Amino acid sequence: MGELLGVAVLGAGHMGADHIRRLDQVVSGARVAAVADPAAERAEDAVAGLDSVTVHTEAAAALDAPGVAAVLIASPGPAHEEALLAAFDRGLPVLCEKPMVPDSTGALRVVEAEARLGRRLAQIGFMRRYDTEYRRLKALLDGGSLGRPLMLHCTHRNVSSPAGFTSAMLINSSVSHEIDAARWLLGQELTAVTVLRPASSAGAPEGLIDPQFVLFETERGALVDVEVFVNCGFGYQVRCEAVCEAGSARIGDEHTMVVTSRGSAAEEVAQDYLVRFADAYDREVQAWVDATRRGQVTGPGAWDGYAASVVAEAGVRALETGGRVAVEPAPRPDLYAEVSR
Repeated sequence: MGELLGVAVLGAGHMGADHIRRLDQVVSGARVAAVADPAAERAEDAVAGLDSVTVHTEAAAALDAPGVAAVLIASPGPAHEEALLAAFDRGLPVLCEKPMVPDSTGALRVVEAEARLGRRLAQIGFMRRYDTEYRRLKALLDGGSLGRPLMLHCTHRNVSSPAGFTSAMLINSSVSHEIDAARWLLGQELTAVTVLRPASSAGAPEGLIDPQFVLFETERGALVDVEVFVNCGFGYQVRCEAVCEAGSARIGDEHTMVVTSRGSAAEEVAQDYLVRFADAYDREVQAWVDATRRGQVTGPGAWDGYAASVVAEAGVRALETGGRVAVEPAPRPDLYAEVSR
């Protein structure tokens, strides 16, 4: 397939640095050609030991760097729209971490810009679609042996929330993964959201509504509930159970090392999403590199990024108002007619 795919990585923080390591040490067929981060020292640290990588403080400079043929966006969400549009202007394929764009208005601008090109360039980083357990559940539901899906019961727990995490971010940052996973697993759009507010945990920072219970309705009558608890204190847990007409299936029960000693047993619990979904991230980036080298774009696209944003915004309104909020997306462009179905 020719020479290695030169990738510009935008953002060298926690996620960006992990992707730089992944492209250099795990993924075949690609190399890091350029890195951009406003903190030059952080970018330098992330590429220490790598050859032929240029470091920049501006995203545009990295996109225009020698050898760049594709872009991986791992910068903070508010910077994504500008970076995506710049990549489109240059005809560069993109893998963009979620959220594609934090607000649905900006996300729609990205969708419209790509639709004007008449071809897909963007893949959005909903990595659960590449997790082994999620893929097995998807295949089972698509096979139809359990009958029509009636409900999805989801759990999303983090050890603790980062500084500055808001009540709205439980939905538009954390639950956005469940939004995409539900649309993909069920092959249905989410049509309405209700958010219930249990008493907040004593472990939550002051003023943070945590946990929350989010209920989604779908276009064909299924229900999806999500318990999101971002300061549970004990580990990172993601679970999903599909309840169907003729049976149920559950994923996310960790099969990790169990240590038995002195009359008790202890099971390891992942403490971080990069641990729990390490294999999924590896498969996601490898699939993106392989498709890009073939001149193709596969996986969740810009419309999926927009759909997640518009559903999350409805969820935030439901949190704020205490009522049921309908999801009202813009018309779906023809370019995305077959995406995610």
